[in-house]
Amino acid sequence: MVRRDSGAAAFSLRLVARRLLAREARALAVLEHLDGVPDLHHVSATILERHFVDGRPMQDGKPTDLAYFNAASKLLRQLHRHGVAHNDLAKEPNFLVTRSGEPAIIDFQLSSYAPRRGRLFRLLAREDIRHLLKHKRTYCPEHLTTREIGILQNPTLLSRLWMKTGKPVYLFVTRRLLGWKDREGAGDRV
Repeated sequence: MVRRDSGAAAFSLRLVARRLLAREARALAVLEHLDGVPDLHHVSATILERHFVDGRPMQDGKPTDLAYFNAASKLLRQLHRHGVAHNDLAKEPNFLVTRSGEPAIIDFQLSSYAPRRGRLFRLLAREDIRHLLKHKRTYCPEHLTTREIGILQNPTLLSRLWMKTGKPVYLFVTRRLLGWKDREGAGDRV
């Protein structure tokens, strides 16, 4: 069991912590019983409890098998069919390599739920796919298809805008002001 307690956040961040907890709860409820996604056990206004997924973060598991990435792609398509875009798959620790070598996805705090899957959702879903392909490029680049290379080389306008405007602000706030480290466990990779 993994327990998130938004009440433990600093007073100034509690509202944000509760909002992130609610986003994760909604996504896990929508994705209930989907293999490769933790099951939601309990949620209240301040606490979320979910199933513990036994696996290693991608940067530790280092999946070099094409089968892992094919299964991860299938899992991602299932999330998207349910109207959930993860929005945080650039972080390797959000992909796990389970004991059986299968992929799992965790940390749905930044996820979006859009049952109608409109234009914005499709852009976010494409970014999820592009981030998975970036990881595939890291661990088994020889298996990238021509189409996948094209996706990697053509980030959406949304992504380009985020990189120019939002990401510098995000990095300043999270790393300098809050002292967070996005790539915990990633070792010497930059």
